[in-house]
Amino acid sequence: MYNNNKLLEKEQHKYINKAKEFIGNPQKIKDLLQNVVSKATVRKGHLGDAWEKLQLFVDLVKAYTKGEYKNVHPSTIVTIIGALLYFVSPFDLIPDFIIGLGIFDDAAVIGFTLKKLSKELNEFEKWKNNKQITLDNPLD
Repeated sequence: MYNNNKLLEKEQHKYINKAKEFIGNPQKIKDLLQNVVSKATVRKGHLGDAWEKLQLFVDLVKAYTKGEYKNVHPSTIVTIIGALLYFVSPFDLIPDFIIGLGIFDDAAVIGFTLKKLSKELNEFEKWKNNKQITLDNPLD
């Protein structure tokens, strides 16, 4: 497990440097999120539990970019964008064109990122759920 985590961390680090270019550029972020949603929708059946985690990443980046959610460290956003860039990259550790295997490393990076940032992601999820309750009950 240690070697796998080190390998995933090394791979993800490559994309984190690219992710820094996205901060402050809403159009680049919007384009990335559209690519993520598009790929995830096509691969939904192969993503398993990573599907919901991926949706959480997308929602957090959207809320942060729109200024709706600010209780997150910018390095967390950069890390998540790095994971999303890894996800959409067709040429990562296991290239996407390898049918049946190409999605496994993507799901592993999503899971690794979730574990690494679990505290902030849990806080965002609570905020998101409370916001949804408020939207569902506008009289409250």
